[in-house]
Amino acid sequence: MSDPAIILDSLEKWFPPALSGWRAYLQPFAPPTSPALRSISLEVRQGEAVALLGANGAGKTTLLRILATLLLPTRGTASLAGNDTQREPAAVRRQIGYHAGSDLGFYPRLTGRQNLCFFGRLNHLSDEFSAKRIESLGDRFGLRGALDRQARTLSSGTIQRLSLIRALLHQPKVLLLDEPTRSLDAIAAADFRHFLKTEVLARKDTSLLFASHTMQEIELLADRVAILDEGKLLAFDTPAALRARTLSSSLEEAFAQITGRRPCSAAESTPE
Repeated sequence: MSDPAIILDSLEKWFPPALSGWRAYLQPFAPPTSPALRSISLEVRQGEAVALLGANGAGKTTLLRILATLLLPTRGTASLAGNDTQREPAAVRRQIGYHAGSDLGFYPRLTGRQNLCFFGRLNHLSDEFSAKRIESLGDRFGLRGALDRQARTLSSGTIQRLSLIRALLHQPKVLLLDEPTRSLDAIAAADFRHFLKTEVLARKDTSLLFASHTMQEIELLADRVAILDEGKLLAFDTPAALRARTLSSSLEEAFAQITGRRPCSAAESTPE
């Protein structure tokens, strides 16, 4: 049996308290007292798609940023494709395709194509391979007309698709996607989900860990779902098993029961 693509062992992340005014200058030296992740342990198998599901502030983005080597954990370990994120960050970065939910990091005066070529070189791709891959993915995501425009002139949805192409450009072993269809219109979002399902995950040689608030997206893509709440891992199982465990008819209802967070519709219908 092959080794897991991602291993988290008692992973924790604590941040210093948010300070304002002159006290903000002391923040780098303040002891970390605000927990973002609390003793998270899980494994993602090779070729598996796992969704991170949780309310805002549950720790999903922090977890993805640790795996992308952008943050150091406070305690515990994280390894990806057999490489420890703290001891071997360069090796980890060679294995991943990372899409951030915000702060997408494109150079505004470069065109979309120039940005992608630049990131291709950072991933040690030849100019010839990058050019072919950019053309292929650009056509696939309907960006042929936008690739040669400056990034600063592109809409937020187009920049989002450009970031997704960057994550896929070098055919990584592990994809880390933070709300991948945010800012995409309904058709573009459905098209990207179909691409992931049929052209990336179907080959079973790429693992996917993604954060999403869209239940339809999770049901379509995820083999298993990790439910986070206030930095804690409350459940980790298949969507069907989570529904069965909570006697729920939908993943949304199962999530509400596991976390104790009632859907707004249920709260509104409660008599006073």
